[in-house]
Amino acid sequence: MTAHAATMWTQPAVLMLRRVLAMLVRYALLLKNSWTRIFELIYWPSIQMVLWGFISVFLRQNSSWVAQAAGVLIASVLLWDVLFRGQLGVSVSFMEEMWSRNLGHLFTTPLRPLELAVALMAMSLIRTLIGTIPAALLAIPMYQFSIFTLGLPLIAFFANLLIFGWALGLMLSGLILRFGQSAESLAWLAVFLLAPVSAIYYPVEILPGWLQAIAWALPSAHVFEGMRAAMFDHVVRLDHLASAVALNAVYMVLGAAAFLFAVRVARQRGLFLNMGE
Repeated sequence: MTAHAATMWTQPAVLMLRRVLAMLVRYALLLKNSWTRIFELIYWPSIQMVLWGFISVFLRQNSSWVAQAAGVLIASVLLWDVLFRGQLGVSVSFMEEMWSRNLGHLFTTPLRPLELAVALMAMSLIRTLIGTIPAALLAIPMYQFSIFTLGLPLIAFFANLLIFGWALGLMLSGLILRFGQSAESLAWLAVFLLAPVSAIYYPVEILPGWLQAIAWALPSAHVFEGMRAAMFDHVVRLDHLASAVALNAVYMVLGAAAFLFAVRVARQRGLFLNMGE
């Protein structure tokens, strides 16, 4: 391959990376210059961890079974917040562009919709880490529980929940773009609709049969089942991890397709100019 041909192949990739990094810097500066945003990221995971931690302490003192499950409850809260913040990190960053009436300006630049989606997901990862790491560290001195003792499986659990949150966030951003700010409440409510069938605090088997079928179609249910197996039985359920990865691949394709389709429709109908606070 000649030097000229190599340049032709690498230059678009470099430009794409620069545009993604430019958007990531923009979102990082928004976060850096707003202490209220940073406080909010840390506040909710920490409050949930403290609340459920004290509930775990109470139950541990009154039930031999819960004495074994106390750490599992705290781990469930922390991992559930990964899914919640993964989804919200994408949706809120996108809605901030709408609130500031900046979507129209963004799409007059060379920025591509896929590049915006990548930047939203990268910012979601940053927001999630800022929110969950302090809560996880706080659990160590307060409850003598460290979720980091899960080791490598923790990385797999974290990644699968985060990716599922990204997929949901892209789907919801597409809906908001298509139907306007009247659909914004979905960004705050949608993930909680999945909580009962995600088997966060109890096994899937206690659900009615028809709900079990829905639960097994969600990556989150496989992650939490795998987490309990790791903590109770000290085994890594590769079947659950494989199912979560496969389902996440499907949901990510659907989420990206929904987002890109909504952007195309918005361009055709001139919706970008009609959005904002």
